Amino acid sequence: MDSFPEEVIVDDSIKPKPTEVAIFGGGCFWCTEAVFSSVLGVLSVKSGYCGGSVSRPTYEDVCTGATGHIEVVRVLFDPSIVSYRTLVEIFFASHDPTTPGRQGNDVGPQYQSAIFWQSDEQREVATQVLFEVDASYAYSDPVCTELIRGDTFWPAEPVHDQYFSRHPEQGYCRIVIAPKVAKFRQKFADKLKN
Repeated sequence: MDSFPEEVIVDDSIKPKPTEVAIFGGGCFWCTEAVFSSVLGVLSVKSGYCGGSVSRPTYEDVCTGATGHIEVVRVLFDPSIVSYRTLVEIFFASHDPTTPGRQGNDVGPQYQSAIFWQSDEQREVATQVLFEVDASYAYSDPVCTELIRGDTFWPAEPVHDQYFSRHPEQGYCRIVIAPKVAKFRQKFADKLKN
């Protein structure tokens, strides 16, 4: 008599959720990470570097402006909770996308506003939102955000991870990041984690 394997019951609650990656360069990655870390549906945020010509760049390398890298954050998110479009809208609302190679007092090519799209769909969404932001005249100058094909993401050193939440008393965090996060939290209150 043949034996049949027992029926296997799969518990859907333990299946990994589908995730996507978004990469944004919005100036200092400490600021950008602080914003995206509190968004509902964002599973993780990692600071790093994209777009340059040097493998395994360090923070010191990138700060010279000579490597061509942009400070970015890699956002892992659940698209069933937060859409890529919403993340792009948050990105544009949380920094000044009109200053080439600059965010406030942070000056250099590493602070360029950029979206490193990961798929044709992301490129289309980012292009559409960029056009809408530029056409809205929300800024007195034209948007200069670069849309760049996804590139190698080089993680930043661990000292940069969750910098704002670990150093809220630090001067840069109090003066630059805290007001940016407060403005974001007010505008996107319905998109925040508890």
